[in-house]
Amino acid sequence: MLRSLYVKNLALIDEAGVEFQKGLNILTGETGAGKSLLMGSVDLALGKKADKELIRKDEEYALVELIFEVESPAIQQALKGMDVVFETEGEVLITRKLVQGRSISKVNGETVSAAQLRQITGLLLDIHGQHEHQSLLDKAKHLEIVDEFAGRKADMVKEQLSKAYEAYAQAKGRLGEFAMDEEQRQRECSFLEFEIKEIEEAQLQEDEEEHLTAWYKKASNSRRIMEAVGHVHECISSDTSAGAGEQLGYAVKEISSVAEYDEELSDLSEQLSEVESMLSDVSRELSNYMQNLEFNEEEFLHTQERLNLIHRLEDKYGATIPDILKYREEKEERLAFYQDYEVQKARAEQVLVEREKELLACCEELSTVRKVAAKDLEKKIVQALSELNFLQVQFEIAFEQLEKPARNGFDSAEFLISTNPGESIKPLEKIASGGELSRIMLAIKTILSNQDGVETLIFDEIDTGISGITAQLVAGKLSQIAKGCQVLCITHLPQIAAMADNHYLIEKKVITGKTVTQIRELGEEESVGELARIIGGTQITDTVLNSAKEMKELAKRTK
Repeated sequence: MLRSLYVKNLALIDEAGVEFQKGLNILTGETGAGKSLLMGSVDLALGKKADKELIRKDEEYALVELIFEVESPAIQQALKGMDVVFETEGEVLITRKLVQGRSISKVNGETVSAAQLRQITGLLLDIHGQHEHQSLLDKAKHLEIVDEFAGRKADMVKEQLSKAYEAYAQAKGRLGEFAMDEEQRQRECSFLEFEIKEIEEAQLQEDEEEHLTAWYKKASNSRRIMEAVGHVHECISSDTSAGAGEQLGYAVKEISSVAEYDEELSDLSEQLSEVESMLSDVSRELSNYMQNLEFNEEEFLHTQERLNLIHRLEDKYGATIPDILKYREEKEERLAFYQDYEVQKARAEQVLVEREKELLACCEELSTVRKVAAKDLEKKIVQALSELNFLQVQFEIAFEQLEKPARNGFDSAEFLISTNPGESIKPLEKIASGGELSRIMLAIKTILSNQDGVETLIFDEIDTGISGITAQLVAGKLSQIAKGCQVLCITHLPQIAAMADNHYLIEKKVITGKTVTQIRELGEEESVGELARIIGGTQITDTVLNSAKEMKELAKRTK
């Protein structure tokens, strides 16, 4: 159940906190006091899109906190399966903080995405907003309600259906590849054969471009290389008096002539000898390099042509030789596809037929599950509506099969109803008034709440369009629901407010020049006084007070 709600810096709410109890929690207050704002803060905590304008003027942030006590072991286990970590067994703390331009949601201190938040809170509570009953005018909602009532049976088949639909869509897409005519296929084959032949005739090797480029670079610069190497050879040669080799040889002789007189000079003499030897080796290697360096014009032209061919193929088929070879493999596969076109087309047609059969089988199975569940749902709704002052009501769920199967099956469902004796049964949207829609949605919520095990239900002005005996019956139904789960209900009707197990007043006040919305729990006498206000408005006479007391006593006897 929802144990507490805390709101800070949200619109007219400066700071408000309230502890809720089990049973039927009723929230009342003057029009404009902020009842919907308070319940809207719950929506906000559950992931509803936030407007930065909601942050109270002159404040940097807004905060909403919800604390739930989860009693159901099954729901606790499901939450753990969603990676919700319990610091205190069964306690779930949900916070949402709005800062300019962004918001942060957390569950038990762990940041979660909006999708995760909706999935988690879907197990904790269900909210019936002020206008949700209008969704019953949408036929798509009817099928959604049937599926929700069917529960796990429908979910299991829908999982299979989703896989079957994906396989069907893929098979259909595959068959779509065979849309070309024979003339177009022949043209495509000819073009592919040309591309493949052009690449094959080039006889490309994966690493040849690198080797050819290196050789071409060397050959293109052979004259400059020869001049530079020749000049270096002259500089270090011992063949000329100006060469480093000749000078170094003279230095070695000189130091050798005096090395016997000093041990340190002996070491230096050895080092100079090693340098002379190394320089001699380099000179010899440079000489060999010059002798072997030659320019072959025929080979140069061949390499140039080969590189031009490679670059041209790269421009057409890929940035590198491996890319070109991969391109050829892909085109060979495509050519094989076109050459075996009719056989593969027939195979694709057969696969599509098989996938369509599998899809239709899943659709049939889901349709059967829905229709069985719908019969049970019809009976439960009729029973619930009779308890909400629908006299001799008739209610049916009509199914039609769509022309084509879809991801959600091939069913279209529509709620049909007759609310008065002698009236023929007709689509809900053509008969039901706003007040009737509210009661029908209440009946459905009652049934589904028993189905899915949610521990908290919130009704925001479920009393739209009802009064008198009907209001009394709705109050009784809410009290009945509250015996099995926690109910929070915003209402304007005294009949419903009188049934409260816990009564809360939402009021607007001016504090230090600022308008704020506050909420507080009422004691017994205050609850009677609030009932009197709802009944009598500004004129609360003794008669009105006595009526409020009598209404409260009557509610206690009927619970």
